[in-house]
Amino acid sequence: MKIEIIAIGDELTSGRILNTTSSFAARHLFDAGYDIYAMNTIGDSPRLIGEALKRALSRVDAVLVTGGLGTTDDDLTNEAVSKALNRPTMPNLEILSNIRAHLDEITANPVSDLEKLAWLPSGAEALNPQSQMAGYQLIHDDKPIFFLPGVPRQMRHLMIEEVLPKLSNWHEDHRLTTYHRIFRIFNLPETEVNRQIASLDLSTDVHIGYYPVFPEVHLSLTVRDKKNNNAKRLFKSSCKAINTVLGDSIYGIDRDSMEKIVGNLLRSYNLRLAVAESCTGGLICSRMTDSPGSSDYLLGGVVSYSNALKTEYLGVSTELLDNKGAVSREVAEAMAVGVRERTKADIGLAVTGIAGPSGGSDAKPVGTVYIAIATDEENWVSKFNFPGNRKQVRELTAQSGLDLIRKYLLRRESHFLSPAQTCKEVF
Repeated sequence: MKIEIIAIGDELTSGRILNTTSSFAARHLFDAGYDIYAMNTIGDSPRLIGEALKRALSRVDAVLVTGGLGTTDDDLTNEAVSKALNRPTMPNLEILSNIRAHLDEITANPVSDLEKLAWLPSGAEALNPQSQMAGYQLIHDDKPIFFLPGVPRQMRHLMIEEVLPKLSNWHEDHRLTTYHRIFRIFNLPETEVNRQIASLDLSTDVHIGYYPVFPEVHLSLTVRDKKNNNAKRLFKSSCKAINTVLGDSIYGIDRDSMEKIVGNLLRSYNLRLAVAESCTGGLICSRMTDSPGSSDYLLGGVVSYSNALKTEYLGVSTELLDNKGAVSREVAEAMAVGVRERTKADIGLAVTGIAGPSGGSDAKPVGTVYIAIATDEENWVSKFNFPGNRKQVRELTAQSGLDLIRKYLLRRESHFLSPAQTCKEVF
């Protein structure tokens, strides 16, 4: 079943407001098994609205329209639909009654403006008549058209509670069974991801997409079929194949974040982490505390930007700082050891580097970063030369530090299970 989405509003075409309603609708319609034929964004013009609606009806099975249903002079959707489809506007008595019943609660608009909400094209069925922003459905040429408010919160509620159930009952046999996963990949370039996936010779029914989302690459896997068993089998085998070739470059799936994965691993091993940060200025700790319950595994951190604080709070010797410099393998290791010992953490993580744009040299150019991990068994230090501006270097440093902790924890007991294998949870 092909669906077209039309978003209406000068605020969208001018770029003042992001069109989040269309992306929300497309994502939920796609996941429900529908094909998104097109997504259009047009201004508050009755002519454009009418043309877009007629064009959509000529080429798809259903249409979703958002915006232009309010009380102001630029809310012109109903008038445009009435003219384009030759359906005179008529008052919806249930909506009108609801508006009048709540007049004592409303002070922002005069009665005449509010009553505009109740005048719908003939044949319209209100989706939620108990609400002023009721939305409505029309059946035209045996095709459903849904009209929703442009306010994201109102639109999303009607989309989930009204539109999806009604569409499901409309042409159930036309829906495709859809399995979809986003593999979140770090420390592997998009070109290399593409090369390794191309080597798999996946079925033509498997749809792969690549999306660079700094500092990661997201790999989209979609399998759709009218027969559920076929889609399930193909999806499962494709997940397994992707997991095999990409291995631990995949750190998570769908809505996972690196900090969430690291936190879950620390919690599962009952380990506590402490962080010493120089060039990232607290970014790693900030990300770790984005996850609820992070106090279970994060003891805290030290932002030791100056050499004096590296010595005072982390125990890094002044001699080491003078001889090797703050950005060095030796100082990174001393920072990790110091923060671990002074906080009594199980793992110490430290980062030090040159984020730029100044401060670099021939020996240590901008982007030079050392990341160290200290444990009760041994210590590790990795050197990186990150590209990009100051913000990008800091983000790459934080992500790489968390990734090194992740890989250490996964291999801690010679056991590795890629997050991609959690695809089996959908079966």
